[in-house]
Amino acid sequence: MNAATMHTDKIEANDLSVFFRQAQVLKRVALKVPEKKVMAVIGPSGCGKSTFLRALNRMHDLVPGARVEGRILLDGENINDPRVDAVALRRRVGMVFQRPNPFPSMSIFDNVAAGLKLNRVKGNHAEVVERCLRQAALWDEVKDRLGHSPLSLSGGQQQRLCIARALAVEPEVLLMDEPASALDPIATARIEELIHELKARYTIVIVTHNMQQAARVSDQTAFFYMGELIEVGATEQIFTNPREKRTEDYVTGKFG
Repeated sequence: MNAATMHTDKIEANDLSVFFRQAQVLKRVALKVPEKKVMAVIGPSGCGKSTFLRALNRMHDLVPGARVEGRILLDGENINDPRVDAVALRRRVGMVFQRPNPFPSMSIFDNVAAGLKLNRVKGNHAEVVERCLRQAALWDEVKDRLGHSPLSLSGGQQQRLCIARALAVEPEVLLMDEPASALDPIATARIEELIHELKARYTIVIVTHNMQQAARVSDQTAFFYMGELIEVGATEQIFTNPREKRTEDYVTGKFG
């Protein structure tokens, strides 16, 4: 058995700091994300949650003046090593954003197939599109209108379309930045059900403001405050028996 197959932590951040020009937004974060589990990242606005999430697939490469220090390991390999191709990394570590962002000029079908074309994946795209739409619990709703604009879909359907698009390139990790914050309660429930189903195949890291959502969907929860990781543990422990006073104050609503 080689070292990679023995690895049970999919992602490991060591001494991770992120700067935007002179401002330090993340401070020496050390955090392990277990494979095929859901980790929720919680904390008040501006605490570094999304900054942490975006560091996991090198989105900060695209931001002028951003600097990342420390190490992030994916299956034991440092993703910030100059030899690692960022585009290939983002195939392995997919991202779903806060607001649904389907490509408006493309059909529903072409939205899901976009990553396949971009990465010149050969084979039957129709099979992949159907599989991913089924995985995203959207196939039955759109199978008769795959040629239509994605803007004909509801907000919740558009977000599930974006999840299907992320799944099409067969990532190993799915990053979700407040994926349900723009959605109504029914659409939110669908996304949460979907997260439960997807974790059998993917490692998922979800940033959420919604404490109840974190409690419902995640196996582990990490609490960030002022750019620091304050506490991480099993979700039930974080919400019922946190070790840190700041965690307790946050999850009981004393500040936010």
